[in-house]
Amino acid sequence: MTLKPSASGLETHKEKVLRSISLASEYAFEHSEDDGHWYGEMRTNSTMTAEYVMLQCILGIDLLPNAEAFKHELLSAQKKDGGWNIGYGLPGDISTSVEAYLALRLLGVPSDNAAMQSGRQFITGIGGIPKVRIFTRIYLAMFGLFPWSGIPQLPPELILLPPQTKINVYRMSSWARSTLVPLLVIAHHQPTFPLPNGLSTDNDFIDELWRNPGNKSVPYSPPLLEQWRRKGLFSWESGFTIADTALYYLSNALRKSPTRKYAIKKCVDWVLERQEKSGDWAGILPPMINGIIMLHLEGFSHDSKPFQGGLAAMERFIRKNDKGMHAQACVSPVWDTALMTIGLLDAGIPGSDKRIQKALDWTKERQIHGPEGDWRIYRPELTAGGWAFEYHNTWYPDIDDTAAVIIAFVKQEPESAGSDHVLLALDWLLGMVNPDGGWGAFDVENNNLFMNKCPFSDLDALCDPSTADVTGRVMEAFGLVLSSRACPIDIGLEKRLTMAVHNAINYLASIQVSSGSWWGRWGVNYVYGTSNVLCALAYSDGGRVEELVNPAIGWLKSCQAPNGGWGECLETYADPEKAGKGDTTASQTAWALMGLLAHLPPTDVSIQRGMAFLLDSQDDHQNGKGASWLEPQYTGTGFPNHFYLRYDFYRHYFPLMALGRYSKAMKFDGSVK
Repeated sequence: MTLKPSASGLETHKEKVLRSISLASEYAFEHSEDDGHWYGEMRTNSTMTAEYVMLQCILGIDLLPNAEAFKHELLSAQKKDGGWNIGYGLPGDISTSVEAYLALRLLGVPSDNAAMQSGRQFITGIGGIPKVRIFTRIYLAMFGLFPWSGIPQLPPELILLPPQTKINVYRMSSWARSTLVPLLVIAHHQPTFPLPNGLSTDNDFIDELWRNPGNKSVPYSPPLLEQWRRKGLFSWESGFTIADTALYYLSNALRKSPTRKYAIKKCVDWVLERQEKSGDWAGILPPMINGIIMLHLEGFSHDSKPFQGGLAAMERFIRKNDKGMHAQACVSPVWDTALMTIGLLDAGIPGSDKRIQKALDWTKERQIHGPEGDWRIYRPELTAGGWAFEYHNTWYPDIDDTAAVIIAFVKQEPESAGSDHVLLALDWLLGMVNPDGGWGAFDVENNNLFMNKCPFSDLDALCDPSTADVTGRVMEAFGLVLSSRACPIDIGLEKRLTMAVHNAINYLASIQVSSGSWWGRWGVNYVYGTSNVLCALAYSDGGRVEELVNPAIGWLKSCQAPNGGWGECLETYADPEKAGKGDTTASQTAWALMGLLAHLPPTDVSIQRGMAFLLDSQDDHQNGKGASWLEPQYTGTGFPNHFYLRYDFYRHYFPLMALGRYSKAMKFDGSVK
C-alpha cells in the first residue's frame, strides 16, 4: 500500500524516504516494552501447540479452560489440502498433521467433524501414521498409539560417554543435546499415559489415521541388507543400524543392570543442573516439555520447585490473542532488541537518545558472566562474555546474538569498542572460532555430521557446524570494531581480530556456491546468507574479496523480482534450483539491499528499484502509531527442510536498516525523532 502524499503536494524521493524512516522509527518505539527492550512474537508450525496440549493431558491438567482457544488456533492453521504445514505456502506435512489431529482429539473435537475428516483424508492419503518422524512416533508411543519397539534405541548410558570420545552428548548440537538427555530417561521408562478412551499399550484412539491399524510395528529405517545395497557395507547408516539392532537385543539386560540406574541419575542430575533459576531449560520449548515429563516419570512431586519452575517457564512461551493461543518454540528478546536498536541507529536516531540508551542498558545487564555453559567442555579456559537469544538461558549463549549486540553497542557509541563488556564479548567470540575459520551458532568444533546418519536423526540437526550467515555477522562485528577510530584497541587484540577475519574469508571462499551466493542456515535462504557475507566483506578489501563480492552482487541482481523486491521460498532448502525465487517480502528485500549497499553506489538501478518496493509496500494501516510492513511469509529457519520461523519484527527492523543505510549513502539530511 502506497503511503499518501503530503498536504503540500507530491513528495520528492528524499521526502518520501525520510517520512518512511520516521514512520518506521515511530512504530518501533511504539512497540517497545516498558523497560526499553523489544520482544516480537515468534510463529512456528502447529507441533509446538499440539505438544503443549499433549503435555497437559500427560500431567492430568484440565484442558477445558483453554480448550476453545487451542482449538481455534489449531483449526485455523489447517490448510486447504486438509493437512497442517511447516511454513507459509508449503503443502501439508505428515508429522505436523498427525500431531495437530491428535491434539484436537484430546481437546474434544470428534473424529466425524468436517475438519477432522479432511485431516484424516490428507494423512491417510500420503501414507498415514507410519510416515511420521521419530519425535512424533515418541509422542504417539507415550499414549499407547505406537509401539515403543518402533522407536530407535535411546539408552541413558549415552550420558556416560566422556567428552573425549567421538560420539557423546557434547558432540551434539546444543538444541539436540538439551532435548535428548531428558528423552533418554523417558525412553527408559517407555511410559503409556491414559487417553480419553482409557489406558492401553495398543490404543485405538486415532486408528482412523492408520491404513492398516492391525499392524503398527512399522520399522523406522530400511532393513540392513537394503542399506548395504544402497550405501555399502561400511557406511555410517549401516554402522548405526547394526549398533541400534544390538542395543535392541541388549535392552532388557541393560534395563536391569546397575549401570542403568547410575546413568538415569546422571541424566536427571544433568537436566536439573541446567535448569535456570526461572525454571527454563535451554531457552526452547522441547527440552522444557521433555524435562517436565522426565521429572514426572522419576517421581518428582508436581509441587516441587523444579516441576513448578518448568511449568511456569512454559507458560511464558504461550502467546494469546483475541480468539486463540499458541505455544512458541522460543522467545527472542535479546535478538529483537539488538536488531531493532541497529535499525534505529542506521535510521539516524542518535546514540544519545534515551530510548536507545535504555534498550542497550537492558541488553548490557544480560551479558552472561557466570560459570554455566556447555561450551566450556571444549573451551575450559575461555572466559564467558556472550549473550543468549532469550530472557533466561545462561547455559547456551549464542554467537550470532553476541555479534549483533557488539554491532549495536559500537554503532551507538564507537568508543564502546574498548569497553569491558564489548572486549569480553570479542574475546569469547575469538575463542569460539572453528578450525575451518568459521563460526557455528552455539558450540565449537560441533561438526560431526556423520551423526546425522543415526536412526534418531531424521531432522538432520544433530550438529552445529560453521555457517556463512553466522560467520558473516561475526566478521561484520569485528570489522566495525577494527574500523572504529574513536577508541583504538589493544594491538594484540587488533592482530587477533585481523587474523580471524582473514581466516574467515578463506572459509567463506571455500563454501561460496557456484552461482556466487551463500547458503543461509538461520534465515531463508541464499538471499540471507549472501547478504550477511556481503555486509561483512564491506570491511575488507583486496583482489580476493572482489573475487567473492562481484559474483555475489551479480547473483542478487539476477534474482530481483519485476516489482523491484526480493523473495525466496522455503523450498530452496530442498531444491537449490529455486534459490532467490519466491513471493517478494520486506525482510528479504531489505537483506538484498543491505548486501548491495555495502558495495555499490545508492544510485545503482537495482538499489533504486528495491527502495521503491520498500517505500511502496509500507503499510500505514497499523494499530497504533507509525507504519510497518505486512509479511505473512516465514523468513526465519529453525531446521532446514523441517522447521521454519516467522519473527514478527523481521518485517520491520530489517527494512528500517536498509532505508537508513540508503538514506545515509544518499546523504539525505533530515531529522528523525
